[in-house]
Amino acid sequence: MRSVSLAAFATTLIAISVPALAQDTADRIWTGGPILTMNDGAMRADAVAEKDGKIVAVGTNEAVMALKGEKTQVIDLAGRALLPGFVDAHGHVFMGGLQALSANLLAPPDGNVTDMASLIDILRKWVDENRAIVEKANLIIGFGYDNATLAEHRHPTREDLDKVSTEFPIYLVHQSGHFGATNSKALEVVGITKATPNPDGGIIRKDASGEPTGVLEETAHFPALLKLLGQIGLDGAKAMARSGAELWTRFGYTTAQEGRSLPASAGILRQVADEGGFKIDIVTYPDVLVDRDFIKANTSDSYKNRLRIAGAKLTIDGSPQGFTAWRDRPYYKPLGDYPPGYVGYPAASSTMVTDAVNWAYANNIQLLTHANGEAASDLLIAALTDATAKHGRDDRRPVLIHGQFLREDQVDAYNRLGVIPSLFPMHTFYWGDWHRDYTVGPALSDNISPTGWAMQRGMKFTTHHDAPVAFPDSMRVLDATVTRRSRSGDIIGPEHRVDVITALKAMTIWPAYQHFEEKTKGSIEVGKQADLIILSADPTAVDPETLDELQVLETIKGGQTVFTLAGGGQKKGNLFDRRNMKRDFAFGNFLRQAAAARDFGMLPPEKRTSHAWKLFKNAPHRTGCLTETMSELAAVIATGKKN
Repeated sequence: MRSVSLAAFATTLIAISVPALAQDTADRIWTGGPILTMNDGAMRADAVAEKDGKIVAVGTNEAVMALKGEKTQVIDLAGRALLPGFVDAHGHVFMGGLQALSANLLAPPDGNVTDMASLIDILRKWVDENRAIVEKANLIIGFGYDNATLAEHRHPTREDLDKVSTEFPIYLVHQSGHFGATNSKALEVVGITKATPNPDGGIIRKDASGEPTGVLEETAHFPALLKLLGQIGLDGAKAMARSGAELWTRFGYTTAQEGRSLPASAGILRQVADEGGFKIDIVTYPDVLVDRDFIKANTSDSYKNRLRIAGAKLTIDGSPQGFTAWRDRPYYKPLGDYPPGYVGYPAASSTMVTDAVNWAYANNIQLLTHANGEAASDLLIAALTDATAKHGRDDRRPVLIHGQFLREDQVDAYNRLGVIPSLFPMHTFYWGDWHRDYTVGPALSDNISPTGWAMQRGMKFTTHHDAPVAFPDSMRVLDATVTRRSRSGDIIGPEHRVDVITALKAMTIWPAYQHFEEKTKGSIEVGKQADLIILSADPTAVDPETLDELQVLETIKGGQTVFTLAGGGQKKGNLFDRRNMKRDFAFGNFLRQAAAARDFGMLPPEKRTSHAWKLFKNAPHRTGCLTETMSELAAVIATGKKN
């Protein structure tokens, strides 16, 4: 009994003396709310202390508050939840920046545009508030106007938009994604005049005198905007990259990913990083089929100014919802002009895939591979098996990206080969009904994004948003992983639902492991970076059906706050606010239609008919992954000239 008392006395003495040593006092302490550490050894804590960007204490209030000094900032969580910062397992932060650089032109309640006067006024205010960005980008972009909700029941014309600016090109994207409205400067830049004919599948609206009104439809619309984006120059491209990273912070990501880059777009990211433009870490994976010398020369396990090239990206097939994923059996009921027995197709040959995987293994370079269909996974598994036999099974942590139509035997194979599946449970919400009714049918749709199979095998898996294909909404990712509820209310594969803690691990410690960063990120443990987020409530204590209603109130990178939700609620009037997000938001519609326009333009001229265009535009996320379209655009931007 005496020895216990002495030990207690000694502990008390130490606790009292620690704060007296300035070097041992914390910079910040968080307490007063639930703390989820993602550390299996101690999943919950009462308080956390940080010093110099590192976590120095996790535990009871008494133990952690022993590090409080005169200058220590004590943050009262007031019942809100503290979690590790989210680690982006797969997204495209560069092109995601375009979302953040756009004016919100939605009608109430999601915006404030009601008539032409309010549209013009909001654009003017947006330009005034974002003058530096506009000047660097040499472009004003707005998303979400709808002629049906405008009092005038018409599209904005060049005369309307010239009232906002005649100096900068203006391009507004209709909420449907199928129309664009431009000012005179934009028409000048893209080369549309009185003499310009209508393209196949599109219309350039003209007035009674034959002059373009500024309104562009369908295939006249997409190339014009893409051309403008290609003209924004290096400064505009840098602004996009910075804004993309900022957008990720608003959803609690302290590490973001550019999941497919080219040397040109990676170069833009490097310039922004070296200029101190990133507040969070960015990892990027250049395309292994484009420039292997670049990848080999620049891959690193350490960050330089918050950016590192972490490995290589390989794409084997396309989009499951667009019927271009490469399957081992025919699609269920594909909408469009498809032949009997259509199974999709590969984006890379077996030789290309086998060669790329062997090169990555021979050079110990981590490989992220996009494979959606069963046939694509069969090819990847064969290539990985071959490479493992030749080069051994070192700790390379190859990653499967998406894997929407996996068979259970393929999950076994990936487990055997040490592959980390990075799955896309948001598909259950956005496209679960579509998969059930058209792509794979009711029986197989339950197994899209098969997190349950991964759990049964004890596999570390990660979850992602693939922004800008979907919004980088962390709470939507969490909700979809836990509930698997579709837009219609159906549960897509109830056996694949996971508990909240597992879903959070797939967004924190497991993607940190995927990035070889589990020793420094992904959990709240002593010695790790103080990458943290504050949520509006404890996600383990709310109704799972309301997880998507949780809000990221603050994002903290290395102990420093990089995002705070103003007023404790969502900011108003910005496109990237979750409250302003429609399920089919204008930016997403534009991206889907831009990819369709890209594919349509690759057809032989004689096949670019109005009927063909209808088929292309009506298929969501059609041929070729949107990320390829956007990555190629980034390369154009990187080398484009500013007007």
